[in-house]
Amino acid sequence: MDDEKINNNLIVKLSFEFALQILKYTEVLEERRKFVLSNQLLKSGTSIGANIWEAQNAECKADFIHKMKISTKEGEETKYWLLLCKHSNQYPNSDDLLEKLEILQKILNKIISTSKRVIS
Repeated sequence: MDDEKINNNLIVKLSFEFALQILKYTEVLEERRKFVLSNQLLKSGTSIGANIWEAQNAECKADFIHKMKISTKEGEETKYWLLLCKHSNQYPNSDDLLEKLEILQKILNKIISTSKRVIS
């Protein structure tokens, strides 16, 4: 049932796949003993998908929009941590994750703006 939920909804699928990639990236960070940044990135990077997942069962359209906005905020925090990694020589390359995050953020923003128009 959950695999169906993932595969039948683009934003759910992309955010789930992104979370899996964040898990792998933070494991590399932990191997390099970058625990603090790894923990921050793990929390914010997986929270994007968790809030999108939760939004699928929102109580109303306003609740759905609110949860999607939280996902966007978590995306901005994730971007910050990934940019720190990108601009530090001692951290693994984060360009691929930043590109995928940008796609996620564009889709999220479109979903939010479209959902707001439906409410108005």
